[in-house]
Amino acid sequence: MYLNKVFIIGNLTRDPELKTIPSGTAVTTFSLATNRVWTDKNGAKQEGTDYHNIVVFGRQAETVAQYLKKGSSALVEGRLTTRSWEGADGVKKYRTEIIADRIQFGPRKFQGTDEAGHSSPPKAAGNGSKEEINTIEYPDEEINPDDIPF
Repeated sequence: MYLNKVFIIGNLTRDPELKTIPSGTAVTTFSLATNRVWTDKNGAKQEGTDYHNIVVFGRQAETVAQYLKKGSSALVEGRLTTRSWEGADGVKKYRTEIIADRIQFGPRKFQGTDEAGHSSPPKAAGNGSKEEINTIEYPDEEINPDDIPF
């Protein structure tokens, strides 16, 4: 049995590029950046960024090109593929890409939702009100795992 499945959550590094192939199918390409933090063998905190090339086909490609832009966050579910071609200089080139099966848009910046789940418009700058930040309030008492019903 074989499995080629990828889940990536990151931010777009550039605006999506929408093109149409000769068959009439829409194709959108963009790049996602994912950050990671680790501790090296000396105990020093290290940070790194990986960049992933994403390809989307069909109606989803049109939607991605319409609603996502540089800096937007997204979850991409798909499969890895590597394609090769011969460059103008005669050298064989390779590119590893994620062919997206499903894309879920991340939260929009500066927008919230009310109790009914409706989006509220962005708050005007300089109106004197503090912007609300959604946080999780944890209980003060310790939780006993035996009390969890599942």
